[in-house]
Amino acid sequence: MRKGTDTRERILQIAEASVLAKGFGATSIDEIIAEAGITKSGFFYHFKDKNELAREMLKRYVATNDQLFDEIFSRGRQLSDDPLQAFLIGLKLLAEVMADLPSGHPGCLIASICYQERLFDREVRDLNARSVEAWNARFTAILEEIAAVHPPREPVDLRDVADMLSCVVDGAIIMAKALNDPRRLERQVLAFRTFVKLIFSDPTRSSIH
Repeated sequence: MRKGTDTRERILQIAEASVLAKGFGATSIDEIIAEAGITKSGFFYHFKDKNELAREMLKRYVATNDQLFDEIFSRGRQLSDDPLQAFLIGLKLLAEVMADLPSGHPGCLIASICYQERLFDREVRDLNARSVEAWNARFTAILEEIAAVHPPREPVDLRDVADMLSCVVDGAIIMAKALNDPRRLERQVLAFRTFVKLIFSDPTRSSIH
């Protein structure tokens, strides 16, 4: 059973790397099985077709990111009882994670599916949309908790601010690749952190770092 699980994970790893490098349409089952060292029947034992591969690849990608967010922002809450300070700590940790990636962020599978949505069935597209909505809901909830303690200095829709984090990360991944500057993502996350600090920090109170 363990061997089968390892093979399935290996297929998903290879497929994700290929899709992020050159897109879903240019990623063939033949090249995946060649790199994985399995037969075509071995591939279809795990995935009935390419769309099922895409669904499972997306679920794996989302679960990995959810775990990262859980760990990072839980760490922030452990280090501070203040929701704003905790979120700022979490964003700093997120920027550090991005900076530690050896060759920059490999790309966003969510964005890759959006760019080539006609290649996927409705189930994959719907799963993609729900994943984005779940991440935005996660950060909206954090911002609402912050706003209850630190009212925003300017009128702002917290859902838009939550959306902004996804936009910043995906946009920075594209910019980093276009300009061959892997540290661009780290700096953009830190810029978003400064934006959040400016919105919620009370200038009459002690400085929040």
